[in-house]
Amino acid sequence: MNSFGRRLVMTTFGESHGRAIGCILDGLPAGLAIDEAFIQSELDRRRPGQSALTTARKEADRVEILSGTFEGKSTGTPIAMVIYNGDQKSRDYENVKGVFRPGHADFTYWQKYGIRDYRGGGRSSARETAARVAAGAVAKRMLSELGVTVEAGILEIDGIAARRYDFEHARRSPLNALDPEAEAAQEEAVLRAKEAHDSVGGVVLTRATGVPAGWGEPLYYKLDAVLAEAMMGINAAKAVEIGSGIESARLKGSENNDPITPEGFASNHSGGILGGISDGDEIYVRTWFKPTPSIFQEQQTVDLEGRLVTFSLKGRHDPCVAIRGSVVCEAMMALVLADMALLNLGRKMEHLTRIYRK
Repeated sequence: MNSFGRRLVMTTFGESHGRAIGCILDGLPAGLAIDEAFIQSELDRRRPGQSALTTARKEADRVEILSGTFEGKSTGTPIAMVIYNGDQKSRDYENVKGVFRPGHADFTYWQKYGIRDYRGGGRSSARETAARVAAGAVAKRMLSELGVTVEAGILEIDGIAARRYDFEHARRSPLNALDPEAEAAQEEAVLRAKEAHDSVGGVVLTRATGVPAGWGEPLYYKLDAVLAEAMMGINAAKAVEIGSGIESARLKGSENNDPITPEGFASNHSGGILGGISDGDEIYVRTWFKPTPSIFQEQQTVDLEGRLVTFSLKGRHDPCVAIRGSVVCEAMMALVLADMALLNLGRKMEHLTRIYRK
């Protein structure tokens, strides 16, 4: 499947070394101001080649809006956006043409389709996530009109965890680090792995504030379930926690329950979601990313005929995919919340009478 969402549907297209990547965003209400400069600024945050902490691939990632807007506003018709690729080095992948790279989707794509684009992984490449960021930027604009903010940052890298969460600092940090005091050690871990031709994993914390109570669909389109699906659909994501997550299983009910007071919830172990529906508190999601599988060490694998071979990877790759992945986490949460906001319309008669009663 190449589409995500129910009412606000994002469909992405393109490959890492193809001519372009892009998306079609369908279901956006008419009349939303489409800020192309903001969409570009979000893409710039994810853009490769900006520091020694990310891949050296240089892409301008200039977005072009092809449809769905008029005089700066959405028309209610599908918004199509395209980002042309400009810095492909397909020759770097000639030596993996006939082999399966460990930790990649090469083997599974081959088993499913019997054909694969070996140039940077083709469709399975994280390059595709730029299209998600473009769509997510539009969703963020819609959410901002509703008083909802989505932000993310690096919680942990190579086991080095943040002790405090400063989302403003994360936006200024090349590492997207939440904790200024942990940032230097986290950066050193990334650079050390890069020097050793290896990679490290990381954890992203994504937060939404201003979400009203009532968003989410029981029983089979729960807000937390869809958020988990959205985050797990990002390249290299291996686990998702909402609220206290795993720690909840280690607590007693008396410890894990969030007491309700006239002023609101006294704690937030639920992560802002109860019964699959937002409860009005802040929504917290942690996404765990594996180490980037593209490493420059000699590895063992098999070729297309199943013969054992050794090979060394070439190309340009992120030593820690979580760094740029944090921007993608923001985009995916924004898309989920915007979809849930639209799905919630009409759940009460007062919604309909407010619009249609004359």
